[in-house]
Amino acid sequence: MSNMELLFSRNDLSAILQNQEKNAIQAIDSVDVNRLLNTSTDDLVDYFVGEHEVKPIRILNDQTYVDQTEVKIDVSQDGSRAIFDRSRPFYLDGTRITFYVPYEGDGNLFFCHPSSYDYNPPRALVNQSEIQFKYDRPDHDAEKVRSEFDSDLGKLKRYLNWVEKDVVQFNKQFIQHIRERIEWRKEKVLKDRGLVSALGFPMKKRTNAPSTYVASVSRKQIKPIPPATTEPFTPELTLEMGEYEQILSIISNMVLVMERSPNAFRDMKEEDLRQHFLVQLNGQYEGQATGETFNYQGKTDILIRVNDRNIFIAECKFWKGEKAFLETLDQLLGYTSWRDTKTAVLIFNRNKNFGEVVNAIPDAVKKHPNYKRDLPLSSETNSRSVFHQVDDPNRELIITVMAFNIPSDE
Repeated sequence: MSNMELLFSRNDLSAILQNQEKNAIQAIDSVDVNRLLNTSTDDLVDYFVGEHEVKPIRILNDQTYVDQTEVKIDVSQDGSRAIFDRSRPFYLDGTRITFYVPYEGDGNLFFCHPSSYDYNPPRALVNQSEIQFKYDRPDHDAEKVRSEFDSDLGKLKRYLNWVEKDVVQFNKQFIQHIRERIEWRKEKVLKDRGLVSALGFPMKKRTNAPSTYVASVSRKQIKPIPPATTEPFTPELTLEMGEYEQILSIISNMVLVMERSPNAFRDMKEEDLRQHFLVQLNGQYEGQATGETFNYQGKTDILIRVNDRNIFIAECKFWKGEKAFLETLDQLLGYTSWRDTKTAVLIFNRNKNFGEVVNAIPDAVKKHPNYKRDLPLSSETNSRSVFHQVDDPNRELIITVMAFNIPSDE
């Protein structure tokens, strides 16, 4: 084989990976604080991981191709040849066979030695997209050339497996470290500005809340968490996730009542059904200025308003197909103007194909242009996603879609 570079021997892979994480941490710490607070943690994680994560190398075997050129080959050191003066080159006409093996990933990894290794690494030439194996021969022994190539490619793959093992382990920890650093810096900035202790939005439980239709819950106050907003940074009130879940639980339990008393709800329309949810919700919570925390505007909204801002909204709709469902999401987004608003879409189904409706909802959600990502939710009939506001991709809200099969009016 012609003079190739010795691979996997120039740099220490462990040191390279540690330096990569150090660079990412420095990049996070240098982000403008308003931009940091104004962007969701998940989006920041995706960005910094995408910028700094090390991608293992993948060899594209099926795209390998070969080229050949004429060369002069020095055989002066070939002991099988009768050459009297080996102190000088002795050239023969020969052929250079070059194998081009495409790859994907970070080509710098070819020059890093992993934690596992042997003392026989491969030699090759590496560019941005291909590895080149070159073989000079004075004969035309194709079988010999192929055997040498297969041997060298096997060495390469063995080392790449060792490298990938180290990189995969690093990336698992790296993603977690990036998230922790972003969360730590956001928390530090908020504490530095003295905003956390200054926020407060109590929403207390009624002492005489009935428990006929809902599971009993302990008396407590709802306190907001301080998300980020526009530049310059100012605090905004949000509904705590635990209370959001409790509100959705009350809604679900109300549907159980409908299922157990079908005759009472058989002929009800969307607005009538909404009123029953309002009664149950206001039976559990009370507002600051009035007796009702949950109210409505327009036809189908169930909402909590604070300082003229909506922090919880629910839309009640009968399932009328994907197009109408996407229009409902548009309507919901039109009501939300605040970061981290918690929302819900209650889908009522009076058809027989409830399973088809449940299966259709997640696919329809992903088709909406404001959809960003799914959130975990352990329910066969509910789904939860993160959307962004209409005019600002960094201002996020949660939409939980809850599908219910209720008595038919037919």
